Amino acid sequence: MIIYGAILSPFVRKALMFAAEKGVAVELRPGGMGRGGAEFAEASPFAKMPALRDEGAAIDGGDYCLCDSSAICAYIEAKHPEPALIPADAQAHGRVVWFDEFADTILGAAVGKMFFNRIVLPRFRDRPGDLAAADAAEVHELPPILTWIDNALVDRTWLVGDGITLADIAVAQQFGNLIGAGYRLDPVVYPHVTRWLDAMQARPSLARMVAAMTKILATPPG
Repeated sequence: MIIYGAILSPFVRKALMFAAEKGVAVELRPGGMGRGGAEFAEASPFAKMPALRDEGAAIDGGDYCLCDSSAICAYIEAKHPEPALIPADAQAHGRVVWFDEFADTILGAAVGKMFFNRIVLPRFRDRPGDLAAADAAEVHELPPILTWIDNALVDRTWLVGDGITLADIAVAQQFGNLIGAGYRLDPVVYPHVTRWLDAMQARPSLARMVAAMTKILATPPG
């Protein structure tokens, strides 16, 4: 399988970590922000990352292409059901889907304002970011979201059930961009999130991407 995108995208990392936890080998190729060419455009007609190409997997023997991180994870889950990262149980399944959506939209919206304005615009587009918008997201939007996640992890190792699921994978990726934007999680204020995040970032499937992202952000622009 090929996944197109950039490691700084939490959605690309979600798809990569999901595949890694499944033991599914994938190749990351550039895609998005003007990169990827025709093969990326075929997989993602609206130029959104990540996109997937499963070579020779289509019914007609051609490549099966798909875009959107949640859709890609659902496809990998259906094709490689073990170990299960999206539970079959109705209530657990619904809860995992909720956390995935929560990560992509509610948490992602706040984190995105911080990362885009503090990192993406000045570093990769040579434009000043709206630092007031980033600061407002950190001060006003983020605390109640983090408090909610912290409460969800009281006396729990995982967000849903007794093992890692897409819920943990999706939420953890947003923390990568949050930390990349200069935010430091207070273990006194958010002890359960801190414990959970430390365990997530220690997993080989995520540790490698955290190291790669850290290296990129530590490299001077240009």
